[in-house]
Amino acid sequence: MEKVDLRRKLIKIRQSLPVEEWREKSDRLCSHLHSLPLFTQARTVLAYFSFRQEPDLTPLLTDTEKLWGFPRCVGKSLCWHSWKRGEPLCKGLYGIWEPEPEAPLLQLKEVDLILVPAVACDQRGHRLGYGGGFYDRMLSLSECASKPTIGIVFEFAYLFKLPIDQWDNSLHSVCTDTAYHQFS
Repeated sequence: MEKVDLRRKLIKIRQSLPVEEWREKSDRLCSHLHSLPLFTQARTVLAYFSFRQEPDLTPLLTDTEKLWGFPRCVGKSLCWHSWKRGEPLCKGLYGIWEPEPEAPLLQLKEVDLILVPAVACDQRGHRLGYGGGFYDRMLSLSECASKPTIGIVFEFAYLFKLPIDQWDNSLHSVCTDTAYHQFS
């Protein structure tokens, strides 16, 4: 199946989840993440705000010991800003919640862990994104080469094999609502 068709199909499935089921799956996924040494030892974590019923990571944000970074879309790049629960947000270019432009910037060299949103991930660590290339461009930067990355998807979107292109970057691991899968 082509990326465009697979993306459309999986987003439709995800958006058809009843809110209670989406919340339960998100909570289970957050519980898996919260129990990982990779997560508990990280001090600065890049995350995302859920969009179109992506797994919701807000239960993790109660951890005030961590410095949380969230993206803003600026041109064709992601700009990372620190954000604390309760600080103002605004809707960005694609309708996704983002920190306000005045929020303090985070440098990628400061980051310990990157939680990567995805439409799907596969058993080789490949990710199917939304097609804009924002995360592929970021993950190809030298500053990100040594950073652990965890793809975040529900179990139904953890597939055997995804179609990939030469610019696609592999993830170190994937976390779903039922399991954690490490690749490197």
